[in-house]
Amino acid sequence: MDYAIKTLSQLRPILLGFRKSAGLTQAAVAKLLGITQQSYAQLEANPASASVERLFKVMRLLNVELSLSQTSPSPSSKPAQTGTPKRQRPVPTVKKAKLPSTANRSGSTSKASSSKQPLVAITTKKKRENW
Repeated sequence: MDYAIKTLSQLRPILLGFRKSAGLTQAAVAKLLGITQQSYAQLEANPASASVERLFKVMRLLNVELSLSQTSPSPSSKPAQTGTPKRQRPVPTVKKAKLPSTANRSGSTSKASSSKQPLVAITTKKKRENW
């Protein structure tokens, strides 16, 4: 049977259905892929975030074939306009604000420094699986 997927949200239930119709658990699919069950559960929960390569590996394992077809334009899509284009309003420009001047010890003025603190990268150690 063919299933048309038009949005990424449709991918999850279809992958889940193919896995279950093959009689496989998440743990069984993960073992065949050489990854942990948790990694496969993440892919199945959010397949839109997986790479195309990983999706193809899963589809190959489930004996699922990907077929692409071109659809006809929908009736709501408008044909290209001919003639003179509509006149568009100009985009307003934004001027940069000047920083207030402050006097230093010598009496000369300088621009106030920004009180922003540098961003600190938060790193977490995650085990990355190569599959």
